[in-house]
Amino acid sequence: MSKLGVRGWLLLGLVTVVVLAATGVWNPFPTMWDWVDRRSPISEPDVVWQQRIGGTPKSVTIAGDTVVVEQRTRVEARSLATGAQLWERKADWAAVAGGDKDPVVAVGKLLVKGYELLDPTTGAVRRRDDDAVAVWTYRNMLLDARCVEPTDCTLSAWDPRGTAPLWTAFLPGVSSGLFADNPNLLGTRRLTAPRIDAGAAGPEAAPPLLGFPVDGRVHVVDTATGRVVQNVEPGREERLAVIGGRMLRIKAVSRDGTCQYAVSAREPATGQEVWRRAGVNLRTADSAGCVQREDPQGARNVLIGVAPDGREAVIDAYDGRLLLVDAEGEKLLAVDDRYALVRAADRRSVVGRQFGVDRARWTRPSTGRAGAALTPYAAVLSEEKPNRLIALDPRTGRELAVLRTSANALAVGANGMIIGEGREIGYVRFGAGTGVPPVPPPDGGGVGDPGGDDGGPGVEDSCGPKRELCPDPRDKDG
Repeated sequence: MSKLGVRGWLLLGLVTVVVLAATGVWNPFPTMWDWVDRRSPISEPDVVWQQRIGGTPKSVTIAGDTVVVEQRTRVEARSLATGAQLWERKADWAAVAGGDKDPVVAVGKLLVKGYELLDPTTGAVRRRDDDAVAVWTYRNMLLDARCVEPTDCTLSAWDPRGTAPLWTAFLPGVSSGLFADNPNLLGTRRLTAPRIDAGAAGPEAAPPLLGFPVDGRVHVVDTATGRVVQNVEPGREERLAVIGGRMLRIKAVSRDGTCQYAVSAREPATGQEVWRRAGVNLRTADSAGCVQREDPQGARNVLIGVAPDGREAVIDAYDGRLLLVDAEGEKLLAVDDRYALVRAADRRSVVGRQFGVDRARWTRPSTGRAGAALTPYAAVLSEEKPNRLIALDPRTGRELAVLRTSANALAVGANGMIIGEGREIGYVRFGAGTGVPPVPPPDGGGVGDPGGDDGGPGVEDSCGPKRELCPDPRDKDG
């Protein structure tokens, strides 16, 4: 036996352990794996709760008092208060519709018609459809499309928890790429940021008009009535986009070794031009022959363009007004209908701006590689070296949460946000350790002082620029 040497004894010991584990006499492997796989906090300060899920999440959404986690082949819901799992279902895709008070979860299978709407708290089926090929989820409605023939399709709008369609509209087919949840329509392309999920803001309110691409044409649908108000074919050098209640014709022409741009906005119901701008690059074309393959950058009702002098500008898609023009060297990080987050020319600070206000709302030091996103509840910054996630009141710049973490911001809600790294997710409550009250929810759950820079977001901030997130007082009795 002494001739075995060190390697021989090690091999013999390993064989002995394997035999003992296989026969059930002694199995050290689970304990060893637990030691290797034990969790460590994903942020400092620590999160309210931290849970390990079955796989890397595709999307995470805060839906009322629950957290909906979409994975590759399943979807699950967890309690926002404790992180405990409430239910789990097999599904290839999942998307949340509705606001804080009436959320639902649409789930389905790829290449299989139909979907189910689930209650986010119990997982119970609230409504089932067997024919739809695509679903679009919004804060105030859900749309689905079903086709009896390739050229005979119906688009239907539903209240998130309704049982009968609000309206139906005829479409002569749907694009071959329109299937499953939230396939791309002809709108804006969001700015992205490292370590902040593109869907962190959750579902948005449905825009007034949507542009459906069908067989090289664009069918413009009024989301209030379901009426198809335009059926347009773009010109050879044009790209069409439907943004802010207008249909945009974006033209890019190769001339003198460069691309020359022009954009005109039309009232879809009449086709009448309401504004035009030339020389603004909306970043729809690549450098090869000025072919436009991308939607314009922007968010909701605003566009981001590059002026001939290289400065970035934010344009109101409805009336063509210049809402913001960056100074030389500044860089837009995030925009919505109300605010813009800008990296200063010195790359050492981030500036918060409000459209219609001349001076900056706030400025804070930041690393040169900062990313940012705007949600209805908070502005989120991601920083590197050191790695941090920071949630701010977008109006005042007040800190809602400051985390030392390499995790990603996955979802932002009224009172906190979900962060995650790998299979670990955790909940961060706004104001914990900062002495700052949480941001009021934007759907009528409470509003702050409409004036003053030291209070919470005001009425207009909470309801959105066109009060689309708050109930209309004219709907109340009396």
